[in-house]
Amino acid sequence: MTEAARAAAAVPSGLRGQPALDDLVALLDLEKIEENIFRGVSPAESPVRVFGGQVAGQALVAAGRTVPPERKVHSLHSYFIRGGDPRVPIVYEVDRIRDGRSFTTRRVVAIQHGKPIFALSASFQIDEAGIEHADEMPSVPDPETLPTFGESLAGYTDKLVSSRFPRPIDVRYVTEAPWMSREDGPAEARSQVWMRADGSLPDDQLLHVCVLAYASDLTLLDSVLMRHGVYWGLDKVLGASLDHAMWFHRPFRADEWFLYDCESPSASGNRGLATGRFFSRDGQLVATVVQEGLVRVIKPSS
Repeated sequence: MTEAARAAAAVPSGLRGQPALDDLVALLDLEKIEENIFRGVSPAESPVRVFGGQVAGQALVAAGRTVPPERKVHSLHSYFIRGGDPRVPIVYEVDRIRDGRSFTTRRVVAIQHGKPIFALSASFQIDEAGIEHADEMPSVPDPETLPTFGESLAGYTDKLVSSRFPRPIDVRYVTEAPWMSREDGPAEARSQVWMRADGSLPDDQLLHVCVLAYASDLTLLDSVLMRHGVYWGLDKVLGASLDHAMWFHRPFRADEWFLYDCESPSASGNRGLATGRFFSRDGQLVATVVQEGLVRVIKPSS
């Protein structure tokens, strides 16, 4: 057995594939405890803080549950206020800001221990025809020709804490995996990965959007770190999402391959800015993401 095959086998089957995806779907199926109030939980295997993509996805579910299904989410803007505690439930309070003829606006606050940890505003719109244009998808290898996430972890499974948590999203690196590229020193501030939900999802467009929101937080800030030749867990880097915005341009399925093309135009003040574009396999630009994160690199004392 090759080292790559051993690394892939080292990731327990329960942490990937349909079982992991089913757990994510259950995670996004919030409990309604009162009108405009919902409750969500975190997975049993969680990092020290609630994963940002999880709370964003759950907040978007809460907002969507108060909107007619014919109105589709087209944008979200959010702020991460405090680190979430994965050991206790999260309460989501929805404020029905506006219901117009074409657009609906919702605001959601996620609360733990009586304090807000996350705030989201989302806008929904009825389907309308109009002018159209979009960037072209970069030319990249097909996902089937690239190493699996498990194979990319060869030699690093004992060093990367993230390898021990559930992976409901199948990730294939087009650019070199950031934990490998750091050995070559600073690189271009760009990360490209193929992604898809690692299994089959129900035909629920809101669920597909929420899964994409979850996935959007997985690799976005990697583009910031690659510019400086460091990586989470392998170097002394403290990081956290500060804000996150997404625009959804066209329909898609999150259980089909999409290219996530990310780059970082700037980093300063211990903050890194990253932008991302999601393309469907047939080349359609389906979503755009912008995030600023805390990226604090602790240099060793001389």
